[in-house]
Amino acid sequence: RRKLIHWSDITTSTPELTGEELVDQQQRKEDLMECAQVFMQLWHERAAAAPKFDLISMLAHGKDTKDMIQQPMLFLGNILLLIVGGNDTTRNSISGGVQALNQFPDEYRKLEANPGVIPNMVSEMIRWQTPVIHMRRRALQDVELDGKTIRAGDKVVMWYLSGNRDESMYHEPEKLIVDRRNARTHVAFGYGVHRCMGNRLAEMQLRVLWEEIQKRFRKIEVVGEVERNANNFIRGINTLPVQLHPR
Repeated sequence: RRKLIHWSDITTSTPELTGEELVDQQQRKEDLMECAQVFMQLWHERAAAAPKFDLISMLAHGKDTKDMIQQPMLFLGNILLLIVGGNDTTRNSISGGVQALNQFPDEYRKLEANPGVIPNMVSEMIRWQTPVIHMRRRALQDVELDGKTIRAGDKVVMWYLSGNRDESMYHEPEKLIVDRRNARTHVAFGYGVHRCMGNRLAEMQLRVLWEEIQKRFRKIEVVGEVERNANNFIRGINTLPVQLHPR
């Protein structure tokens, strides 16, 4: 369990995403193979036991997924997707939210005056941070969009971060506004059949976290330089020095 964050980080640390060699690629390969071995063992344990409600058990017993382990790359790809989607996005929304509240202190004061705004604030934090910057699809047929033709087979990149900064959709889109009326219209979870299956879990985790933070602390103050990660896929933070001010 303690290695989940490490496996998540190295998954998105390829030169194609970072623009440079941030990690040793041979070591990265070895670490990912270790990840695969750990989850293969866990898969076999879950498959041999009665079905449970954890994700690995559901996959190991699912009609459409139980044979996935016979295809190692498909298996590893799905495991890494769950690892990255299950922790990278939420933790970067947490740190991004802390940064945003400090960047816009009037909004922090709104939160302090009315903790009931937290559910809406969570949606706004996800919009503002947009932890997954983009995703790619392949066009299945020719389609014309805004005067441009996308051919069948073309690769199309959807920039969620750009959509969540659309001036025609959001007033002052670069600003965090905790009571923004249309915060839930963000596209950070994707859209349609590819919409993030963990979106409600993520919202619940962030809501509970901020409710508990507000009970315990007057403020989480950023006290140093914020270091963002070098990545064109995951919008995250490497370093965020803070000081907790208890109630």
